[in-house]
Amino acid sequence: MAVRQRSFAAPAGQHFLRSKRLAADLVREAEVGRGDLIVEIGGGTGVVTQALAETGAVVVAIERDRKLAAQLRWRFGGSGAVTVIEDDVDRFRWPREPFSVVANLPFARSGVLLTRLLNDPDIPLRRANVIVQWEFASKHAAVWPATLRSIHWRAWYDVAIVRRLHRTAFAPAPSVDAAVLQLARRARPRVSPEFGAAYWEFLSSAFDGRAPIRRGLRSSISPLQLKRLAPALGFAIDAYPRDLDAEQWAQLFAFARGNRA
Repeated sequence: MAVRQRSFAAPAGQHFLRSKRLAADLVREAEVGRGDLIVEIGGGTGVVTQALAETGAVVVAIERDRKLAAQLRWRFGGSGAVTVIEDDVDRFRWPREPFSVVANLPFARSGVLLTRLLNDPDIPLRRANVIVQWEFASKHAAVWPATLRSIHWRAWYDVAIVRRLHRTAFAPAPSVDAAVLQLARRARPRVSPEFGAAYWEFLSSAFDGRAPIRRGLRSSISPLQLKRLAPALGFAIDAYPRDLDAEQWAQLFAFARGNRA
C-alpha cells in the first residue's frame, strides 16, 4: 500500500500512522457510527481523520502544529463533517454532549492528555480508543500492579488493550512498539461521579510513597477496621497500594465515606 510522503518533520514525540487501511481498521474497531461526535486529539497528517470522516461521524480534529492544521483545513475544509481546531488540547473545552475520542496521541504527552480527559467523570466521554506507547498501555491496563491513575480511571471506565502495533506502522518510526488502549464508560460506575474529586484525594493519600496502605489510610480507616475489611475484600493486611484492584479501592472509599457520615 502506498504511503503518503511528508515534506515536513514531525513534531517532537509524534509518530503518524503510515497505512490508511490500518487507520480504517482502528476506527471500525472503535465502533464509530454515523452521526457520532468524535474528538480526535492530534489530527496530524489526516490519516485517522479521513477514516473517521468516512464513517459519517461528526469529527472535531484538534491540532496544535500550525503547518499540520493548515493541511488539515485544506484537505477537509469542504467537508461539513470535519472541524479543524488549531490549538493545544490543554485549552480545549470538551463537548457538553456525549462524545468519543479516537486519537494517535503524542507519546511524550499521553499521560497528561489522558489525565485531563479522564480525571473528571462529569465529562460526557463515552469511549476513548487511543494509540499510546506499549509500556504505557501495559502499565495502566494491568490489574496488578495497580497505578494511581488506572485505579481512578477504572471507577468509571473499563480499561483494556485492544491492539499491539509494531513500531514500523508509524512514520517516523518510534523506538518502541505501541498499543491501542481502550477506555469504555461503565454502565454502573464503581464510584458516583459526584465524588470524583474526593476519590482522587482519597487515592492520592493512600498511594503516597511506598508504604503499606494502612499508613496511607490511617486518617480515614482505623487499623482495627482495616484488619476486619482486609479478609472481607480479599487483600492482605500488609498490602501495598499497588496490590489492590479497582473494586477493592472503591469499596474502601465507600467505607471511609460512611465513617465520615
